[in-house]
This record gives sequence, C-alpha cells and structure tokens, in this order.
Amino acid sequence: MRYWRGFRHGDIGINTIDGHLALSLKFKKIIAMYPEELVMPMKSELTAVGFKELTSPAAVDSFMEESNGKTSMVVINSVCGCAAGTLRPGVKASLSNEKLPTILATSFAGFDTDAVAQVRKYLLPYPPSSPSIGFFKNGALVHMVERHHIEGRSADMIAEHLKAVYNEYC
Repeated sequence: MRYWRGFRHGDIGINTIDGHLALSLKFKKIIAMYPEELVMPMKSELTAVGFKELTSPAAVDSFMEESNGKTSMVVINSVCGCAAGTLRPGVKASLSNEKLPTILATSFAGFDTDAVAQVRKYLLPYPPSSPSIGFFKNGALVHMVERHHIEGRSADMIAEHLKAVYNEYC
C-alpha cells in the first residue's frame, strides 16, 4: 500500500493514510479509524437509495465481476465535510436522471479499510482519494471523480456532472 506513512515498533504501527491517523498490526490489517456509531448513518445515506455495500476485498472483486457487460459506479464515501455537504447529496440527486448505471456500490474510507484498498486497485492509475467516484463500463474504468473535483463544488454541480457521465456511458 503506497499511501502508508508512519513508523513501526515491533508489531504495532502508527501511520497516516490520506492524512488521517490509523493503527496497524504488523502492517497487515488497518484498524478502523472511525467508530461504527459515526459511520453507519453516513453509509445509510447511500445504501438507502440502492447502493450495495462493499465491505471486504472479496465483495469488491465480486462487484467487479458482476460489472462486466454493464455500467457501474462505486463511491468511496468519507466522513469529511465535502462528502457530507456535497458528495452524498449530489450523488443522490443524480439518481433522478433517466439513464443510470446498472450497478451502484459504495465503500467507506477509514472504516471498510480492506475493501477500500481493493477498490483503489481498480481505480489505478488514479492516486488514493476520498471521497471519490469511479465509473466503470464493461469492467473498465472510464471516468473518475477525485476529491479535488468535489471540494468547493455544490451538490447540484456534482449531480449535473454525474448525469452527464450517465448520459455518455449508460
């Protein structure tokens, strides 16, 4: 994982990942940065409107296999203000479009750590970014919305951008 920074003492590591602190044991498993009570309401904003949760690497790989021959979108959700204020509302508003991706999925940065790491493999060559949105057609990444495309933009701007992507690829 190239986005690790930190130090290691014995079996415990203290790191920063995308600017957030994380603990690891032997650098194999990252302990969730955020408590479940904080994350679950933010996750439900997307799962309540039809997004499938990707909580493990196997679920991500299954999602990608299911995406072959279809259009799909995966949202890397986050606790940050731009995710709460513009990303999630913009994504939900975009779903009013006539054309939509066949499969919608989401994984939560800082909580579903192994799943997010697996999603990011499919988002290469783009660097890790949360929040972010990857759009796939026939299993290939065709469009990416990175954090710097989200910050400073309104939910309406994000919704309109996503609708244009849907209209082009769906």
